[in-house]
Amino acid sequence: MQQPASTANRELVFSRLINAPQELVFKVWTEPEHVAQWWGPDGFTNTIREMNVHPGGLWRLVMHGPDGTAYPNRIVYKEVVKPERLVYMHGADTENDPGQFETTVTFEKQGNKTLLTMRAVFASAAELEKVVKNYGAIEGNKQTLNRMELYLSSMQYPNKMNRH
Repeated sequence: MQQPASTANRELVFSRLINAPQELVFKVWTEPEHVAQWWGPDGFTNTIREMNVHPGGLWRLVMHGPDGTAYPNRIVYKEVVKPERLVYMHGADTENDPGQFETTVTFEKQGNKTLLTMRAVFASAAELEKVVKNYGAIEGNKQTLNRMELYLSSMQYPNKMNRH
């Protein structure tokens, strides 16, 4: 039996223990009214054009950078296992984007917290290097997860956000 080729040289993996229950973390990742509030690096805003979270469903969004640049994105869901796992293809909002990549997000229950792991696999090591160097993918992902955690905190402890 042939072993699958290793993807280690063309993947990014991020894990973080989120201080929120699994169901809530999955919800803010898969409902447009929530994800629009935190998706993307610091200073970005989002316009969600459509979000249909089921196998074959589309999530189309435009990320607006702090400088006003629009970044149209298209995500096509391959697998949805609520509240444990999402697998999707992520790329620009064009047909057959050669830069698209596969992302697997797992939401692992750990008591009242969630171990969130994102694994993005790119077509080649060169494509991975391009998104890291040209688009700041590593820092951008860290900022995105920070924003999600802050948003979750504001949902669970709404008065906490209003204190100075």
